[in-house]
Amino acid sequence: MRQSGRIVAEILRTLIEQIKPGMKTKDMDIIAEKELKKRGAESSFKGYHGYPATICVSINEQIVHGIPGDRVLKEGDIVSLDFGAKYKGFHGDAAVTVPIGKVKPEAQRLIDTTREALEKGIAAARAGGRLGDISAAIQAHAESNGFSLVREYTGHGIGRKMHEDPQIPNNTEPPYGIPAGTGVELKKGMTLALEPMLNVGDWHTRVADDQWTVSTADGSLSAHFEHTIAIDDNQAEVLTRGIYD
Repeated sequence: MRQSGRIVAEILRTLIEQIKPGMKTKDMDIIAEKELKKRGAESSFKGYHGYPATICVSINEQIVHGIPGDRVLKEGDIVSLDFGAKYKGFHGDAAVTVPIGKVKPEAQRLIDTTREALEKGIAAARAGGRLGDISAAIQAHAESNGFSLVREYTGHGIGRKMHEDPQIPNNTEPPYGIPAGTGVELKKGMTLALEPMLNVGDWHTRVADDQWTVSTADGSLSAHFEHTIAIDDNQAEVLTRGIYD
């Protein structure tokens, strides 16, 4: 898991260093696939339930699962890169949202708050706690800063499969959420992918005609951050650390 997590972090960092206005989203997919091959790893995404690409690239109002193609990145866009790698039978998964050139202050605040919400969730993830503690920490930070949380899409367990139990919601209210102090007990050695997705507007979503790309229903901006972590007695170990630190 540490090895697959390190591969994910290295490749996402490479993508962040190269992304710029004028690139097509498929350019990033080509880079990611090339970097995977250099490391002897496989894409966790390509072919998964028929997904056609190595990486997900979602722009502005797109939340997640955007398929790379001929769309050209422009100054002022915000771009979410979601990427997973399989190495020696284990998966790592992470996501980051990056600004393309200079972006509006609201867009930058959304990016910063989403990243902070992920860190709040990681800080709440420790042995003896409950899954709902993670959800509550993420939600409190997001909503205190005026943003909504996507509810239909969640974090997840990860290991020999990319998606394993438990699902990890980013809010506490039913039917999607888990209240603080409830849910699965967190145990040392559990590996989880936490991934808050924050919107400027409402939390509702819609799926595009391609049956993959998920966007905000109201067209507002969205940002997405994710890390793969391992639960420990005290602070969780972040297996995909190094993307932007």
